[in-house]
Amino acid sequence: MDRLQAMQVFTRVVEAHSFGKAAESLGMPASSVTRIVKELETYLGVRLLQRTTRHLSLTPDGTLYYDHCRRLLSDIEMVEASFPGSAGRPRGKLRVDTTSSIARLFVLPAIKRFQETYPDVELILTSGDKTIDLVQEGVDCVIRAGVPQDSATLVARRVAGFEWVTCASPAYLAAYGEPRSLDDLKNHHAVGFISSRSGRSMHWTFVVDGEERAIRVPERITVNDTDAYVCSGLEGLGLIRAASYMVIPHLRSGALRQVLPELKAPTVPLSVMYPKNRQLSPTVRAFTDWFGQLMQELEPQWALSRPAMAAAAHAPSKKRVSSA
Repeated sequence: MDRLQAMQVFTRVVEAHSFGKAAESLGMPASSVTRIVKELETYLGVRLLQRTTRHLSLTPDGTLYYDHCRRLLSDIEMVEASFPGSAGRPRGKLRVDTTSSIARLFVLPAIKRFQETYPDVELILTSGDKTIDLVQEGVDCVIRAGVPQDSATLVARRVAGFEWVTCASPAYLAAYGEPRSLDDLKNHHAVGFISSRSGRSMHWTFVVDGEERAIRVPERITVNDTDAYVCSGLEGLGLIRAASYMVIPHLRSGALRQVLPELKAPTVPLSVMYPKNRQLSPTVRAFTDWFGQLMQELEPQWALSRPAMAAAAHAPSKKRVSSA
């Protein structure tokens, strides 16, 4: 029995709360994971895991062994990473989760550069807006927009920031007019976006006289995907309020027009996050550094020039709804 491999498999089972999920994240057959854990228990002469049909939990001996395994594996990884040889080079599978828009706009167009620099890394990229448990689902790091909520268990490295942009298609503004104030918004309708955290459509938050003010705009259609959200705005289905990096190309082309440009919202951070209780592996560090550098190169492109912003915001509309 390879005791180092057995420790790695055992800790992965514990963290995934499942033999099947552990096998998937390790790229091994489930039968092999089960066999290795059984052999480890036989070798140690104790039961490490209590198994039932729906639940997997550590025994007292298993808890003690898991804590030691985690420290030993972390120390081994840290020592290997300190050497310039093959052990310290980024290699193996790297599981990254992000939103579909970030994957489409940033990661995939530039990923060849990462692959050329780190040919021994196999990237598994998943996308979605829902909150995930990195440890349980075997994900090495996630890219997320917004203020990190789980700072107790995650390290968040801020790599960029963006602003919210309120905008609409020329067709929508021609039909309904352009809002000139927050009070005007009640005479309009917006495309709703369902938050993965709350399961409800999101308010729009603006900074008014130094204080944040949440606004609810009437909605006729609600979606839960960022690309569908921007598409709804392009189709004239309502006002949208989206991240600057998603709509600036459409603002520059004239497919969307910015409204209420003088009303700002707090800058939203874009971060790479990974579990706090793990030693940062060379592979995760390499990806985090690469993505951070990529964002430094691209972030200046997210801001419209002042003349362009003025033109996008003040182009004439055919009709305007008066404020109440």
